[in-house]
Amino acid sequence: MAYNITLIPGDGIGPEVIESARKVIDATGVNISWESVEAGAIAKKNLGTPLPNYAINSIKKNKIVLKGPITTPIGEGFRSVNVTLRQKLDLFANIRPIKSYEGIKSLHDDVDFIIVRENTEDLYSGIEHMVGEDAAESIKIITRKASERICRFAFELARKEGRKKVTLVHKANIMKLSDGLFLKCGKKIAEEYTDIEFEDIIVDAMSMKLVQNPQDYDLIVAPNLYGDILSDLSAGLVGGLGLAPGANIGEDIAIFESVHGSAPDIAGKNIANPISAILSGAMMLKYIGELEAASKVERALANTIKDERKLTADLGGTFGTEQFTEEIISNII
Repeated sequence: MAYNITLIPGDGIGPEVIESARKVIDATGVNISWESVEAGAIAKKNLGTPLPNYAINSIKKNKIVLKGPITTPIGEGFRSVNVTLRQKLDLFANIRPIKSYEGIKSLHDDVDFIIVRENTEDLYSGIEHMVGEDAAESIKIITRKASERICRFAFELARKEGRKKVTLVHKANIMKLSDGLFLKCGKKIAEEYTDIEFEDIIVDAMSMKLVQNPQDYDLIVAPNLYGDILSDLSAGLVGGLGLAPGANIGEDIAIFESVHGSAPDIAGKNIANPISAILSGAMMLKYIGELEAASKVERALANTIKDERKLTADLGGTFGTEQFTEEIISNII
């Protein structure tokens, strides 16, 4: 079967890590026709907009996207392209697998859980304004529709992945209406999945428990802001954002992307770590039904990183981006 997939190289190190992921995916033998489009700071520079219409049209046509990191200006400039894509395309579920690997120095071993984050509302709705000159106000939006949808998605994913427990994260002790609604929706949906254990934990306590005993968790579901923060915290438990893949899933469109930033300071130096992009590519292969190809990528990566000399410099190794990529490709069987 042939697939048409949109490729967004992104900014900074994005083109390097996405090229690595593309090479590894192509080495599995899956027949993919890649359609490359610009988005982000490079698109703003070349085309006058960070999210050109032709990129959106490509995504809507192909439905599947492999995307590199995109620079978001801090405190000024254009709004996050990532957030815009999620809201414009209704990519309501953000998925972040968190897994420790042999050969990678990390705070914990035997970690293997998934964070499912609601992706379209909460404080990321972008509804904010100044109140006079000395205060700013942001509106937090939590709806029943989005809360039930993400909780049902989480339980369905737990079943699909063979996970035994879903943990819902909230701050309903303080935000009794907004987070209270999210919690009520989670409890309601949990009643439909009696084969899966359900628990809820306040977000600050969850932060401590993840640092102490991440092995206790299987699948975590959270509103947008908490899910974002806990995802980065959890990546730190297993070696950093360079090891964390991600996906943004909607009803019929899915974007798979590195979760780290664009790191413009090391762009073009052949030292970027492409693992996040490669694992995101493996998630994409699973999503389109190419399970054996996804397993090939994961096995090749796992076998490569067992030798710490072959890791990129950020992980204590001596290999550059291209050499590391070729080593993974040589291990694909």
